[in-house]
Amino acid sequence: MIFEIDNVELYFKEKRILNGIYLKAETGEVTGILGSNGCGKSCLLNIAFGNLKPKYKLIRIDGKPILKPLYLTNLASYLPQYNFIPNGLKLKSAFNLFKVSWDDFITVFDDFSIYKNLKINKLSGGERRIIETYLVLMSNKKIIFLDEPFSHITPLHIEKIKALISEEKKHKTIIITDHMYRHIIDISDAICLIKNGSTKLINNLKELEDYKYLSVGGLD
Repeated sequence: MIFEIDNVELYFKEKRILNGIYLKAETGEVTGILGSNGCGKSCLLNIAFGNLKPKYKLIRIDGKPILKPLYLTNLASYLPQYNFIPNGLKLKSAFNLFKVSWDDFITVFDDFSIYKNLKINKLSGGERRIIETYLVLMSNKKIIFLDEPFSHITPLHIEKIKALISEEKKHKTIIITDHMYRHIIDISDAICLIKNGSTKLINNLKELEDYKYLSVGGLD
């Protein structure tokens, strides 16, 4: 599957946030989005999923225009920056809702095995992020949008999530952004930089310094 979003124009009042955006992602690859704070990374994911309506956009899947929001197509799942699972919901109920296996989850995150009957708001911020990221990533959707999946998560758990992403990309299209750019660089097969409201495909990591996203030597 090839997912494309093109010609995105987004304004907040008179301020132009995105203009002339083009992003391509496909099954078998992780596409990473980088950019400075406030550049529009989260806006782009929201537009792609259908949560945010820009002045203009064009979405295509395998070359065919998709005219309704992706969240209505049953093709995509989206991890927002904010917590989205209701506070009073038990973990086992959340897994049932998403049709994701709890047993498979605790084989990877065995330290969560005692939490099955716990309500989501009893978890720490990092634990909650792991649950929400896992449920979105392991859902049966073909397109996965991940916005800041590594926030507040320990290095060990980050590596486990990265391993899951590498496995799931074999049969899913995964688009990811996070301010922890080293993890995005490490996990991504293709990298796109948002700069001055437009996307720039990064063919060589040195370009991240050339575009002044990273300071010289930032990749060392």
